Amino acid sequence: MSAIVRMMNSLHIELQNAAEWPRVPSLEQMQTWLAPALQPEQGECVVRIVDAEEGRSLNADYRGKDYATNILSFPNELPDFDLEPELLAELDQHYLGDLVICAEVLEREAQEQNKPLEHHWAHLLIHGLLHLQGYDHITDAEAEVMETLEITLLGKLGIPNPYQPLNQES
Repeated sequence: MSAIVRMMNSLHIELQNAAEWPRVPSLEQMQTWLAPALQPEQGECVVRIVDAEEGRSLNADYRGKDYATNILSFPNELPDFDLEPELLAELDQHYLGDLVICAEVLEREAQEQNKPLEHHWAHLLIHGLLHLQGYDHITDAEAEVMETLEITLLGKLGIPNPYQPLNQES
């Protein structure tokens, strides 16, 4: 397991490559993708890269689904300690939560969907960061808001709409 911690502009990312996956984007690249999606002035998150076994276990434990998924988001939910309201607000504001990415699933999806690997990384990281900031896609209305925001943010990065299939040549 390797862990790297680096402060980047207003987003502090702790990268944990627990799977020791060789094709993980750099912290600088993650910052480039995530910065436009960060809504508070600053924030902190953990990005943990896992293998299919850990991804499956986490998905089963937290979502009741017995398979590895591409990304899991664990928003910061501090227990209701008896803390000063100002301190609690400061803690809540900065630590957004954890993103767990199963690189094996992410790479398989990118290949199956005929998408550049970097585009899929960017999409899933942005998708996860939006979840950490309270966005969801449980209802159709929520999905439309979240997907529209994802498409807009990715477009600013020069990445096409991930929800439209790419034109495939015969």
